[in-house]
Amino acid sequence: MGDRRNKYGMHPDLQACPVETTLDVIGGKWKGILLYQLLDGTKRFNEFRRLNPGITQFMLTLQLRELERDGIIHREIYKEVPPRVEYSLTDFGRTLEPVIMSMKAWGESYKARLDENRTIQVEEG
Repeated sequence: MGDRRNKYGMHPDLQACPVETTLDVIGGKWKGILLYQLLDGTKRFNEFRRLNPGITQFMLTLQLRELERDGIIHREIYKEVPPRVEYSLTDFGRTLEPVIMSMKAWGESYKARLDENRTIQVEEG
């Protein structure tokens, strides 16, 4: 067999760092945002599109499928015309709430500092 690695470069036979495990589930540009938005309740696909105009339909579908695969969210399909699909956090997904809220608090506390550092880098660059 070839040298297969997960998306973060770690060989699957090796013991992953716990932080790497967490990032494997919530990492990327959109997953944390989608999870944060699900903390206050069920969302439909188009609600996510309205809340996140920068995400493509393909990427939103991909991110939601990965979260569903990992057991973090539940996808409910209603047999209506047109079909209605809703997404919600599972009990397992709710265990990420303190992580997401800590990320939110850190972002609120340090956004200005990051913006300042990035401005300085652009001016010096």
